[in-house]
Amino acid sequence: MRSSLLSAIALTASAAAQITFQNSSTTILQTDPGTYGPEIEEYHYYYTQWPIGLAISSTGRFFATYTRGSYAYTLGEVVNKTAEVPYPSASLNLPASQLNTSWNGIPFGSNNSTGLISVQALYITPENARRPETLWVVDTGRPTITDGSGAPSMPYAQPGGPKILGINLSNDTVYATYTFPASVHFPDSYMNDIRFDLRPSTTSSGGGVAYIVDSSDEGRPGFIVLDLGTGESWRRLTQHPSTLRVDRDVPSYQGVPFYQRTIGQPIQTLREGLDGIQISPDGETIYYSPLTSDYLYSIPTANLLTPPSDPLAELTAANNVTNLGQRGGNANGFEGDSNDEDDGAFCEGPKDNLA
Repeated sequence: MRSSLLSAIALTASAAAQITFQNSSTTILQTDPGTYGPEIEEYHYYYTQWPIGLAISSTGRFFATYTRGSYAYTLGEVVNKTAEVPYPSASLNLPASQLNTSWNGIPFGSNNSTGLISVQALYITPENARRPETLWVVDTGRPTITDGSGAPSMPYAQPGGPKILGINLSNDTVYATYTFPASVHFPDSYMNDIRFDLRPSTTSSGGGVAYIVDSSDEGRPGFIVLDLGTGESWRRLTQHPSTLRVDRDVPSYQGVPFYQRTIGQPIQTLREGLDGIQISPDGETIYYSPLTSDYLYSIPTANLLTPPSDPLAELTAANNVTNLGQRGGNANGFEGDSNDEDDGAFCEGPKDNLA
C-alpha cells in the first residue's frame, strides 16, 4: 500500500486513527500537532470492506483491493468520499459462493482464470507507445473462508485461479491475462506484490518482465518471474534464507510489541515470508525482504532473469544475494526514489523509466 495514501485514509469512521494532520478543524480523526511534510488530505473512508492494495491513475482515479472472504467484491473503484463500486464490473468479481471448492475434503480456491477471486496488490504503469496506461491486478486465487466459530483459514490455490491481469484504463477492459503452472505457483503459494520492467531490451520477447513475490505463509516463499511477451514463468530463490520468515519475530512501534490475535488460535506472531520488493531505477537490482524480518536484501535482476534452461541459474542466484543489514523494523512493502534509495514504507508505485 502506498505510504502517501495510508496516512491520508481513515480505514473506518468508528475506529479512532492517529495521524499527523496539520488542520484539525474539519476532521473526525484524532490528531497530533506534528508538522512534518505537506498538509494531509482526507480522501476516502472505508466502512464495510478493509482495503489491502491501493493505486491512483494519472487522471486521479482511485482503485482499492479487498482480500476476499465474505466481501461483496475484491477490486473496487472509489467514487466519492464514502463509497466504492466493483471494478471493472460486478460480473468480473466472482460472488462469494464461487470463490472456493474442495477435492477429497481438501479446500481449494476457484480455478476461474477470468473472474476475480481475491486480489492482493495493484500496480499502474503509464501509457507508452507499446501499452496503454495499465492497472495490473494480482489475484492470489486464495480467498479466506471461515468455519462455524468464525475462525479463518485459506484454501490452497489451483492452476487458473492465481493470475495477473492487465486492465486498459482508457476503456476499462482486460487486455492481458497470465496464469501459472503448478510447478511455478504452488498450491501453498501466495502472490503478494509485483514490480515491472517493461523495457523491450529486458527479455528476448521484447514484452518486458514482471517480478512477483510469493510470500507463502506455509513456508515456500520465493520469486516468480513472468515474461510478459511469452507468458512463460519460473521461480528463483525458493526457500532461500533471505526469503524465509524469522520465527517468532515480534515487531514493535515506539517500544510497544505487536502480536497476532486470530479467532480460534492462540496469540502468536506474524509468520510471513518474502514480501517487500522494489526495483532500482536502472532495472539492474531487486531489493527485497520478508515481512517478519528486520533485514534488507538485494540481488541483481540478471540472476532472476536467467531462464530455467540454465542448470546453474538457481545456484548462481543464491550466491549473488547481498545482505544489506537491518532496516529498523518490519515493513509490508517498499518504495524507492530517484536517488535509488529504498525507504521500507508501506507502499507500492510505478517506476516510469522502466515502463
